[in-house]
Amino acid sequence: MSSIHIAVLLTVYNRKKQTLRCLSDLYKQTLPDNTNFEVFLTDDGCTDGTAETIHKEFPNVHIIQGNGTLFWNRGMWTAWNAASKVREFEYYLWLNDDTLTYPTMIKELLNVSKDKDDKAIIVGPTIDTHGKGVHTYGGRKGMVLVPLNEGVQECDTFNGNIALIPLSVYKILGTNDPYFHHSMGDLDYGMRSRKEGLKIYQLGSAVGECDRHERIMKWCDSEVSLPVRWRALHKATGYPPKEVFYFYQRHYGFCKAVFHVITTYTRCFFPSLWVKMNRANWI
Repeated sequence: MSSIHIAVLLTVYNRKKQTLRCLSDLYKQTLPDNTNFEVFLTDDGCTDGTAETIHKEFPNVHIIQGNGTLFWNRGMWTAWNAASKVREFEYYLWLNDDTLTYPTMIKELLNVSKDKDDKAIIVGPTIDTHGKGVHTYGGRKGMVLVPLNEGVQECDTFNGNIALIPLSVYKILGTNDPYFHHSMGDLDYGMRSRKEGLKIYQLGSAVGECDRHERIMKWCDSEVSLPVRWRALHKATGYPPKEVFYFYQRHYGFCKAVFHVITTYTRCFFPSLWVKMNRANWI
């Protein structure tokens, strides 16, 4: 029986404790027979000794050096390109470095993938780290998370915290789009897959833990001054209007793209109104 090779993709920046915990959990995975993985990790200019500690404690990790301008999406794109040059992997696993994974995470993802003939993206949902069982990230239908504990369910798109992408999907879609700096790249990848007729499925139960932001993003936080919100909006880690337009034009057309850029600015200028409308959970 031939071996199954998985490339695990991460991008990190100054979260040494979380990154090391994530890698520690990863290397404790209970893998199926003849299955192994290699980790490709983009260090986007860490200054807290993350890369040095990883090299010492996890010497098999492939570390790709960034310069601090990649952020999450471009960092994942960088790691993916590095992996693709090493060999043709049967699977690519997206993993956020602030995500704690359960020992059977990879095994469960693979089981569902094989059930879908390795022709679909399989999403691993997460819950909070406080033991409350709150669903935090995973597959999405429309603007909401796909519920847990209802078995494997089809999704429209997904958050990239835990996602298994078979080689067959990669051959059709390629990598995530480097146009996006930080966010939206995962949502875009899911939307692109649906356009190609590919399926996305979420596991029925959580395979990891990851907390949502304790506060709403700064660019739409009513407790932050408008000048600060404005600057935060246009940062790579905010919600850059150019990227918003690009995303919505690609998937919904020019008119909706213009509409969403306008609503993005509205949300920045009048955040309290937006929160009352309960529409803040999309990002």
